[in-house]
Formats: sequence, structure tokens, C-alpha cells
Amino acid sequence: MHQVGPLEGFTVGVTAARRADELGALLERRGAAVVHAPALRIVPLADDGELLGATKALLGHAPDTVVATTAIGFRGWVEAAEGWGLGEELRGVLDGVELLARGPKVRGAVRAAGLTEAWSPPSESLAEVLDRLLAEGVAGRRIAVQLHGEPLPGFVEALREAGAEVVGVPVYRWLPPEDVAPLDRLIDAVRARSVDAVTFTSAPAAASLLERAERLGVREGLLEALRGDVLAACVGPVTALPLVAHDVPVVRPERFRIGPLVQLLCRELPARAPALPVAGRRLEIRGRAVVVDGELRPVPPAGMALLRALARRPGWVVPRAELLRALPGAGRDEHAVETAVARLRSALGGPRMIQTVVKRGYRLAFDPSDAGSGPG
Repeated sequence: MHQVGPLEGFTVGVTAARRADELGALLERRGAAVVHAPALRIVPLADDGELLGATKALLGHAPDTVVATTAIGFRGWVEAAEGWGLGEELRGVLDGVELLARGPKVRGAVRAAGLTEAWSPPSESLAEVLDRLLAEGVAGRRIAVQLHGEPLPGFVEALREAGAEVVGVPVYRWLPPEDVAPLDRLIDAVRARSVDAVTFTSAPAAASLLERAERLGVREGLLEALRGDVLAACVGPVTALPLVAHDVPVVRPERFRIGPLVQLLCRELPARAPALPVAGRRLEIRGRAVVVDGELRPVPPAGMALLRALARRPGWVVPRAELLRALPGAGRDEHAVETAVARLRSALGGPRMIQTVVKRGYRLAFDPSDAGSGPG
């Protein structure tokens, strides 16, 4: 029998602009259906006067400390300086200051530029970088911080309050996507609960999703779904901030990487799927499919709507009228329920799993005494 993948039967939305293909491939490899909807786009500033001005300011008045926050940002800064004919001069300045690198990827970018970091936190956390700087004392020091489009909550403010002169180095900007149609479709899918999870790899992506929903007039509906049926999975605590500010519960891996994020979904989504002992079989209800005794069985949307309605009260009779309301676009004809139930029984491969209760409705053939196939 085919081994059911941990994400088979689930649909996951991907809001990333950068490394979206890599994240999508990891999810699909584990069985997920992936909905790509970039919530933003990254605009490099190689030709931007703001980055050039910040670079010249640092060349003219060298800082005491430089904080490199992302590998792509640090590489982009050095490459932009090369394009302006300032690469050698910039590396010379960076070689003579205290260079702090947030995490191993940034450290790798620093060393690839022929430089050596003075220190890098084991936690990959900017909070730890901030703690080190404040413990050393920053009053009167000139500190350059490579900005990376994401909010650095309290970081710059804390340094300035402690007496430092902080110079921001804006390497790239986040802007809304040029084509918002995929993002609009994802927002609709979240509200309709036709996706099971949405992944976020940057705080601007989370903020952009909320802003777009606000512009469409559906933000409250989006938030309601994210607070309940649709799992919000963030790569780290900074990424989660815009969602947490709106009381959205989030999950995040211990290591702030795409791989651990996918592993987290492989645990979380199956754990959220109810597994029930039904007619002597084990029925696990996933987003767009069911697993019956370890075998994945696709179920049409109407059948999934009925099955969820029946599973909310397993073993109880659910009236036809209530099931009719659960059917997407069924109208008022209760015959649609009979048709959908017949198709659902066929999809499940076990007609006895759904019982007809004459003149009343339908029920799952739930058997809580069947400990061998129950969820425990």
C-alpha cells in the first residue's frame, strides 16, 4: 500500500516572494497541494540614491560597529558598491570596524566578501545582538545597521536611547506584488477554508496580506479564519509580529529556517485532522481528502463539506436541512444531499460508514468503543 505522505490531502498557501519555489517544492515533496501567492516583491536598491548616500556617508565617516542582518542584503550591498566603483573602499572600511553577523548565513556572506566577523550569536537572534551591544555600552558610538525590509522591533530605538548614533543601510525595499490576483485568490481561499495553512517567511509578507484584505474589505473574515480553521505558520518570531498583533495564533519552528518550517507543518496539520473509528475502520479527515485505514482517498468539495458537518457530532443524526446548508451552492433541494451522500459513500469506499436514518437525516457510523482504530 502507498505510504501516505504527512501533507497529502492538505493545501498550503505560500506568501513568500524569495525562495518561494524552494519552499513549494519541499511542501509538494511531502504531498501538499501548494497555492503560490507572493504577498510582496523585493526591489533591489543597486541604483537607488538612498543606498548610495548611506554608503558614501559611511565611507566618509567610518562607523565603530556594523550589524549585518541578512546574507542576501549584505551581498547586495557589496555588489552594489562594486557597481559604483566603491567596492574596495567599502571592504576596507568594513575590515577595520567591529562587524557583527546575525547567524551562519550572514557569516558566510561576510566571509565570501573577504571579511571576518567579530562575533555572531548562536541563537541567530537580533535580540542577542542588541543585548551584547548594550552590555558593551554604545554611548557615543556610531553603529551602522543593514536594514532588510522587515521591522526591527525596538532594535534601532534601543540603541539610540542608549546614546548611539545609528545609520541605517537600506539594501532593498518590500513593495506590493505587481500582480495582486494570486494574493486575492489566496485571501478568498483562506476565508472559504479551502486552504489548511498559510506560510509566512517575512513580516512584510504577513503585513501585506492583511493590508490587501483590508483594501478588499474582508480583513475581519480573513482574521476569523486564521484564528480558527486555517493554520498560520511563520518562520520566526519577527515574521509573526503583524499576525500576533491581531490575535492570530501562530506556530513557528525552533530554528528559523524553511526546512524546519516544513517539518513543523508535517507535524501540525495531521495533528489537527480528526481521526475517528467509523464502521470498524479508521477515518482521518484532512483538508481535501480522507485517509481510510491508511489509504488516501480524494473527496469532492461537496462531500468534504458533508463529512465535516457529520464529524462535528460523530454518531449524532444530522438533519437533511442542516446538511443542505453545509453544501456549497446547493440551493433548497434536499435531493442534493442524497446525491452528495451517495458520492461521498463511493469516495470513502465503504457505504456503511454513513448511515441513513429514515425521515431524519444521516449519521457517521461512529463506534467509540473500537479502541483499536480510534484516535485514542
